[in-house]
Amino acid sequence: MIATSHKIAIVTGANNGIGFETTIGMAEAGFHVVMACRNLEKAKTARDDVLARVPSASLDVMPLDLGDFASVRSFAEAFRARYSKLDVLINNAGILLYTAETNGDGIELQFATNHLGHFLLTALLINLVPDDPASRIVALSSLGHKGATIQFDDLTCGQDGGIAYGQSKLANLLFGDELDRRLRASGRRLRALSVHPGGSESGLFHNVNPDQLAQMKAQVEQFLHSPEEAAKPTLYAALSTEVQGGDYYGPTGPQEMSGEVGVATRDPITANIEIATRLWTLSEELTGQSFKI
Repeated sequence: MIATSHKIAIVTGANNGIGFETTIGMAEAGFHVVMACRNLEKAKTARDDVLARVPSASLDVMPLDLGDFASVRSFAEAFRARYSKLDVLINNAGILLYTAETNGDGIELQFATNHLGHFLLTALLINLVPDDPASRIVALSSLGHKGATIQFDDLTCGQDGGIAYGQSKLANLLFGDELDRRLRASGRRLRALSVHPGGSESGLFHNVNPDQLAQMKAQVEQFLHSPEEAAKPTLYAALSTEVQGGDYYGPTGPQEMSGEVGVATRDPITANIEIATRLWTLSEELTGQSFKI
């Protein structure tokens, strides 16, 4: 078991974009950061890049493919063998697809990766998180959650990848809210929060073909900010003493695409506890994991 005097954080998707900048911010704050990444070679390169910017950083690289539930379980088992606690879990990783794809279990790949993998990871590790207000579980949602629904009868959303992406980001926010409600009901003091990064040209778009990417950038480029700026809501949720469980943060500038971090606006559907509860039950069924607080 690895001995460290640092507080310990996991950042999923830590090798690029917002996850990379989040790793830097957590390292600068004195955390030992576990960089949980699908591609180990890219993760090791990213680790070296973090150390170039933060020479004092304490880092570990571990393999994690959130779309593969066996990989999530293997990661959790390996983490528990290495570490005795987890202070902050940042469920950052995500994919954006415009084609219909499924994971090995036949589940729409964005829903499996962006939501279910993080749901399973959190369920497997939550009993390592100290019951302290400084302990955090942070879920990354998106402006794309607005106008979305959870299509319980067809998670492929009619084979429309764009709609399925919005569904997965709504699921992230609903999960963060429902997790916090359950923590409060159980008397736990650790905090579950959600954030969105605004608009950022980050590693999320590596699955978009070049023509689509150029068109998307032309439409929103004036609103985009850097991954470093886009990571600020995550770091605020993870580190600030001013936050409360169930909060939702993001940029407060025009269209919430950039600007100072503040309370973000939500789609009204996120107030529907019945949908959040149904999503929790479905997530347990699809991952085969009972999630007990």
